[in-house]
Amino acid sequence: MDTSDSIGVASETTPLVPAAASKKLRTSLPKLQIGLLMMLRLVEPIASMSIFPYINQLIRELGITGGDDAAVGYYAGIIESLFFVAQALTVLRWSRLSDRIGRKPVLLAGLSGTCISMICFGLSTNFWSLVVSRIVCGVLNGNIGVLKTMVGELTDSTNMAQGFALIPIMWCIGAIIGQVESPVMGGTLARPQDHWPALFGHPFWGRYPYFLPCAVSACLLFLAFFVLLFFLEETLSTKRRPKLRSTTPGTPTDADIDREALARKSMADMPLRSLLTPTIVIPIANYAMLAFLDIALLALLPLFFSTPTYLGGLGFSPSSIGLWLALFGVMDGFFQALFFAKVVDWIGPKRLFCFSVSCFAPIMVIFPIMSWFVQASGTGDHAITFALLGQLVLIVIWDMAFATIFMFITASAPAKNVLGAINGLGQTTASMARAVGPALATSLFAFSKEHNLLYGNAVFLMLVILGGLLRWLGSQLPDEIQNRDE
Repeated sequence: MDTSDSIGVASETTPLVPAAASKKLRTSLPKLQIGLLMMLRLVEPIASMSIFPYINQLIRELGITGGDDAAVGYYAGIIESLFFVAQALTVLRWSRLSDRIGRKPVLLAGLSGTCISMICFGLSTNFWSLVVSRIVCGVLNGNIGVLKTMVGELTDSTNMAQGFALIPIMWCIGAIIGQVESPVMGGTLARPQDHWPALFGHPFWGRYPYFLPCAVSACLLFLAFFVLLFFLEETLSTKRRPKLRSTTPGTPTDADIDREALARKSMADMPLRSLLTPTIVIPIANYAMLAFLDIALLALLPLFFSTPTYLGGLGFSPSSIGLWLALFGVMDGFFQALFFAKVVDWIGPKRLFCFSVSCFAPIMVIFPIMSWFVQASGTGDHAITFALLGQLVLIVIWDMAFATIFMFITASAPAKNVLGAINGLGQTTASMARAVGPALATSLFAFSKEHNLLYGNAVFLMLVILGGLLRWLGSQLPDEIQNRDE
């Protein structure tokens, strides 16, 4: 009798799943090392996107289009894409090299190459010198694939969402640094001789009017190089010095490191085709399509803002373009820093990803709506402001898809000793997509305007269709992320 009562009480009050099994305690992130990597994450957007606010104006001033404003998009897309073309051809090699010589040397080499290429871009005075400098920048910058590998090595299943959420946040901050150098620091870093003639009256600044924003970017990269040189620890087990091994809870033990070191030696030359399983390919395919649509959006925003109103754009100045892009970046980074990990815990990574990518279609629809406002009212100041703010909210939700897909890619690795190769493969496909994205999007934009296809809005319809394809790809992701620690 007593026994049955006690059993009944136990069955009613005892959780079906023990608390420890249902939810593990979250491991603290290694703040210094993650912080250094996030500082490094500023490099790629500074290098690849700092030209976005003024590239259209630069092409006009160089006379590349022969005065045809509608053709600016073609050349802008080519220059914007070259970085990602070169990166796509080399990032996997950099990632696999990091499995042999260590993560840190590859990151430092990438910083050096990016710094040099930015100086070369600022000194360019014709189309082909712009082309060469962008190619050099992409070839020498394989940082992002290696960086994601290091984040994966520094985190576990309990804090992975926190760690990977920081990557797109740093992208946003880097985009702000790159895209708003001219407007926030006065609209002034581009063509400083027009703003501060007393300080920049030398003929050098007239000959190279866009050197200053490139030089500022190069100085930031130079500073980052020395910070990482002295403070970043190696995470590749075969290259770490014993005194630098971390004692942070959740990091590998000496026995784990020794076993992993032996495994890495055999995995360094592993054929890539052995990794092409559905578990790995599906997240990578989602990342590639996400990267393509995102870079297309990033290329279209400043182009649409700068296009004259008689062609269906907003006719913004470079300074206004940078300020709006800055606002987009600030709000995006702020929201993800505060809420991303909580949203993932609340609705789950797959539902969040599918919801985020569903926002792409309404983002595209807002572009022709703004064109209609301008053409209907002549200015449409208040209506345009509200439309831009609505687009901002949707872009913030859209960008949460990046940290989520990084989690899926990392979790798809069958073992940690292939994490570098998988991240390199993922970044290669994403770079290929980013190489095609700007040229295709801006060319379609120019083609739509020149031939008045769907009243100049055909490009947005095509991107909406591709957004639907991404939504379908998202539905193919696993319902739950595999626990990497098991």
